[in-house]
Amino acid sequence: MAVKQKILIVDDDNNIAELISLYLTKECFDTKIVNDGEEALSAFSSFAPNLILLDLMLPGIDGYQVCREIRQKSNVPIIMLSAKGEIFDKVLGLELGADDYIIKPFDSKELVARVKAVLRRYQPNVAPATQPSGKYVEYPDLAINLTNYSVIYCGSQLDMPPKELELLYFLASSPNQVFTREQLLDHIWGYEYIGDTRTVDVHIKRLREKIKDHPDWSIATVWGIGYKFEVKNK
Repeated sequence: MAVKQKILIVDDDNNIAELISLYLTKECFDTKIVNDGEEALSAFSSFAPNLILLDLMLPGIDGYQVCREIRQKSNVPIIMLSAKGEIFDKVLGLELGADDYIIKPFDSKELVARVKAVLRRYQPNVAPATQPSGKYVEYPDLAINLTNYSVIYCGSQLDMPPKELELLYFLASSPNQVFTREQLLDHIWGYEYIGDTRTVDVHIKRLREKIKDHPDWSIATVWGIGYKFEVKNK
């Protein structure tokens, strides 16, 4: 099952580091901040990050040297951050083994997109035989297993009442298909259920409180009709 990917943020400007951490935490990453090169090398061993965001201008050991030392023992993805935009600096960083180079100031969406793009290149393909069987659906940062009534969201298991989980699974197992409130009520609660369609609205509201909209998917309202599990770029 997917767990949160860990990002080591190395920047001597703590305000910038905290801002980067905020962007990435919102995207379900686990982050750790260090402010100099020596701390970076120590945290690399103890934190075991999936990716490093490495500022070049660090006190003590600079970013170039940190990159050199890490590359001697690991192929962990490294994205360099720098206010220095000259071609020479970019080429040097890439030749030392960096996977990408971002010039400050940067746009938060671009930073997150580049982190995800680099991580995708380093993620091994999962063999079909390892996929869970039974009533199971999976999307980026979300896995729903109706067989054992579990939901993993951003690497953590959510506590969820059975009807909420069944509703989420039913929607997610038919991506982009619109269901009326009546259809959802009949399927999840049964034809004998004595209640009205506001029950569906209440459960959707509770699901949205626990599971926020994702760049790749969301629980969408189709006004005047009902709901759908919307998968983007599908």
